[in-house]
Amino acid sequence: MADQESEPTTVCLVAPSMAGFGGQSVMADRLATDLAARGRVRVDFVSIDQPIHGSWSRLQRIKYVRTLVTSLRYVLALVRRMPRADVVHVFSASYWSFILAPTPAILLGRLLRTPVILPYHSGEAEDHLARSLVATRLIKLARFVAVPSPFLASVFERHGIGAVVIPNHLEPGEFSYRERRDPPVTVLSNRNLEALYNVGGLLEVFRRIQDAFPDTRLIVAGSGSQEASLRQQARDLGLTGVRFTGSVEPAQMVELLHDADLYVNASLIDNMPMSILEAFASGLPVVSSDAGGIPFIVKDGVNGLLAKAGDVEELAAQALRIFEDPELGLTLADQARQDCLDRYAAEPALREWEGLYAEAAGPSRRRVPTDVAGSGSFTEERA
Repeated sequence: MADQESEPTTVCLVAPSMAGFGGQSVMADRLATDLAARGRVRVDFVSIDQPIHGSWSRLQRIKYVRTLVTSLRYVLALVRRMPRADVVHVFSASYWSFILAPTPAILLGRLLRTPVILPYHSGEAEDHLARSLVATRLIKLARFVAVPSPFLASVFERHGIGAVVIPNHLEPGEFSYRERRDPPVTVLSNRNLEALYNVGGLLEVFRRIQDAFPDTRLIVAGSGSQEASLRQQARDLGLTGVRFTGSVEPAQMVELLHDADLYVNASLIDNMPMSILEAFASGLPVVSSDAGGIPFIVKDGVNGLLAKAGDVEELAAQALRIFEDPELGLTLADQARQDCLDRYAAEPALREWEGLYAEAAGPSRRRVPTDVAGSGSFTEERA
């Protein structure tokens, strides 16, 4: 057997599965696949949303029982997998999701003396940390906190927590780039249908767009608790040509990005949305609110257009600039595409993750049983 220094670091990657097609699940799947392909890391994936099979699947129809059983299966999966890992990488969100997902992994890591890396992506961090002293103390138990933007790093710093900045990454070649030389016909929104993403505000923006350009269409790609009320709002506003797609798989999203002509985001709370980077990679002009960390990736008048979060009139006015001056949209999109290549390509980010894993694991790495798989593998917990 090769000496320990030459063996890949074994990382227990804990995140939502692709069953939900959410932002974290897509990021985790991309990271696991890319790391395994490089061969320097063994990735052992444990899903937070453990599936329930057989006769137990009936419990999925009972709201609170479903959460209890899924959480129990998740903790049992951690107990089985974490002892084999050199490092645990657990994706984190805010509020109740923080209790359900990262907390068991952080506490078990403490018990096993396994270093935990906590990537935190939610734009709600400021409110979450201010409200929960328990969450702040738990986060401080992690070996490293990693965030995708300087904006979020500054939030953690205000609460006495240091954070490493590793930007979200993508491979621009995975998206179908298209130049848009004509005025937009199809506007795309692909945020979850939840209050913080302000899709209702987006519908108000589209009302103003359609008043000026009646043939414009809107695709609302995503799902969430506000779907019914948003559909009703679209009817109340008298909008035409609006299509709600529901949940969209990644391959379908690539097609929607290719077919659209303008990307508009109206979020009120945000960090560094992958959806904007994917729009950049697809050649879509981006018009967005300036919520949270968005100004760190969208530079107003350089690679996109920004409006003050919550200001429907300003966001609509910025979007209408692209309709009235398609050349402006093309110029912004060209720069955004270049930014993807220069700042958000996979290679630099993957090197940073590998370095962080190695530093966290240190010299006391575990030898992994041969049944976990070979160098550079990507294994997944099967319940």
